[in-house]
Amino acid sequence: MEPEERATEESLAELEALLETAGGVCVGTVLQRRQASEARTLIGEGKVREVKDLVEAEGATLVVFDNELSPSHQRALSEDLKVRVLDRSALILDIFAQRARTREGRLQVELAQYKYLLPRLTGMWTHLERQAGTSGGIGVRGPGETQLETDRRHIRRKIQKLEDELEEVRRVRATQRRRREKNGMSVVALVGYTNAGKSTLLNALTQAGIPAVGRLFDTLDTTTRYLKVSDTLEVLLSDTVGFIRKLPHHLVEAFKATLEELKFADVIVHVIDISNPEWEEQAAVVNRLIRELDANSTPRIEAYNKCDLVPETVVPRGERKVAISARTGKGLDKLLSEIEKILAGAQRRVVLSIPYGEGGVMDQLYRDASVLRVDYRESGIEVEAVVRAETLGRLRPYIAPAAEPDTEEAAI
Repeated sequence: MEPEERATEESLAELEALLETAGGVCVGTVLQRRQASEARTLIGEGKVREVKDLVEAEGATLVVFDNELSPSHQRALSEDLKVRVLDRSALILDIFAQRARTREGRLQVELAQYKYLLPRLTGMWTHLERQAGTSGGIGVRGPGETQLETDRRHIRRKIQKLEDELEEVRRVRATQRRRREKNGMSVVALVGYTNAGKSTLLNALTQAGIPAVGRLFDTLDTTTRYLKVSDTLEVLLSDTVGFIRKLPHHLVEAFKATLEELKFADVIVHVIDISNPEWEEQAAVVNRLIRELDANSTPRIEAYNKCDLVPETVVPRGERKVAISARTGKGLDKLLSEIEKILAGAQRRVVLSIPYGEGGVMDQLYRDASVLRVDYRESGIEVEAVVRAETLGRLRPYIAPAAEPDTEEAAI
């Protein structure tokens, strides 16, 4: 068993929090340490008896395993314990199903649920031997097949349909992304472990009004708002779904339509709950998922949230590391300064002198730049604007001589 897959007291505490988030109540926990899993039940006959005794003593109706269970493990454990058995992945999928609000979110969760369900169908049927007609030969894939095969084919069709719909979502997102690039809007993506405070930070920076109630996976659907970083820089700030250790693979795959936005973000702000004793492990989980999503090359700022709850000496220092408190507002000015510093290389404030006969240049400015000031003079139109590097090259003939920056400090 890989080290990151092993259950620990910390991961069990997190599992208990997940259960409560799903609406359950934890009446007991059992932790087993063994070098290798047991073939039939994962935990062995002796531990199964211990868990069964606890189930009967507490009147429990559900047992949740922190480790991922194979379909055969799940069947064997359900038979032996005489109650429903889930693993962490199934529990997280249940929470996502409860929390998804948008059509896109529901599509993604439904796809992940079907992919999780497909290999587990066998254990859900007690009538596998019953045939609706003849077995074998002509017609075996119609009325003559088992209910299991009928359901498998139905689920595969559903999976294909959902994947097609999500591909359309991906195409729409790509169109929106091209429009943003055309309009010169930079994108800053908030990422972090679930409950790190991303929604609170989004609210603090943009007054978005997103509910932030301190529950695991409280925010699933991506929220994007305009953020004025400075007088010369506006960006789109995008909140993403929180990450967690042992996040189900099917869920990561299904949410790629949303999470792939990270690949195209200009800056990633990694929000870390510095008050959590497990913050280093949580940050490692997020960094690993960022690598899996091919977003590792995107400039990243580490924002150590809830710094007001810990001594200053605890907070890491260094380049692109900022101590903040989204709740009190502490350090948010430094965070905005770091964002602007990263994006500064791609933008410049310039003063342009445009002849009256060249209205197309003005159209380009309004389309591709941020226009700060327009003065109509005898010699032409004087425009002060913030432009991206790729636009600056086309506009260089119109830059007023006095406005051409001579030093790096003049660039923004």
